[in-house]
Order: sequence, then structure tokens, then C-alpha cells
Amino acid sequence: MSKKKKEDKTLVEKMLDKQNIAYTPYEFPTHEAGDVAQLTVDHLAVPEHRIYKTLALTGNKTGPLIGVVPLDRHIDYKKLSAVSGNKKVGMIPLKDLEQTTGYEHGANTPIGIHARHKYPIFIGEEALKEPEIIVSAGKIGRSVGLAPKALAKAVNAKFAAITSLAEQEG
Repeated sequence: MSKKKKEDKTLVEKMLDKQNIAYTPYEFPTHEAGDVAQLTVDHLAVPEHRIYKTLALTGNKTGPLIGVVPLDRHIDYKKLSAVSGNKKVGMIPLKDLEQTTGYEHGANTPIGIHARHKYPIFIGEEALKEPEIIVSAGKIGRSVGLAPKALAKAVNAKFAAITSLAEQEG
């Protein structure tokens, strides 16, 4: 790793360094979609099932909770409700997102959210099949790749069946 990169680390990368957790930094191109930045479809030849989005939800019993699922899947509210001890869960409104997580849309990261808030975090169990998954580094376009079990341990997350295939959502 070059010295230039070292100075340019995100807070999330510094947190991982402090915990001695191995990771690979990634940068992805982004574009504006409405009033939010999105990753551009070209993920530098990284398969979508290895790139994970961090979704902030709220449960009727737990309050805020976090779901970490592959880009090519959707979070299944019924499954997440069941594993999180809620009767009902739903997405946190975009206008409340930054206040709830500390991150703007597109930059939510389980690592930073856990460090600030200790919300319950659930990772889609398909992550266990991958040697590395990629999550946001807390800055739009910046991500880190790390072993799923290392991520779960760092953020006290549980692996669970919380996703559905994109085609099944209607």
C-alpha cells in the first residue's frame, strides 16, 4: 500500500486498522440519481453478489436496525422481522437517515454505524459462501472488502436468511 493511500483512509478503514482486521480498499464510480449518489452499474468486474448494501430500517419493538444484503438481492421484511424479534420492520425515511445512522444515503456502513449506535445488525446468510464481501467505507464511492465472519465479529452481527431474489419482489 502506498503512503499516499494511507493518508487518504476513511474513518472506517482506520477503525478496521485499529482492530487489526484485514481488508482491501475499493473505489467505485458513482453517479447522481435524483438527489442521491448511487454506485455506477460498472462495478469494476466485481460480481454484484459480493457487493453488499447497508440498509437502515426500524422495527416496531427494537427501533433502528441494520440489514446488510447483496446488491443483487432485496431485504425481506417478513424474514428480518422474524429474526430481529419485531412484528414489523420498514425502511427509515430518507429524510431521517443521516440523523439515525450518521451517514448520507449511499455511504451507510455497518462498521461506522456499529461504532456510533450499537443497533442490531443482520447480514444475509449468503455472505458465508463468499471469501470476501464488500461494504461501504462510510464515503460514497469508497468501500472495503473483508471476510464476512470478520465483519460480523467486528460489528456484533448475526447471519440470517433475510433476503429475497430481486425478481421475486413485485
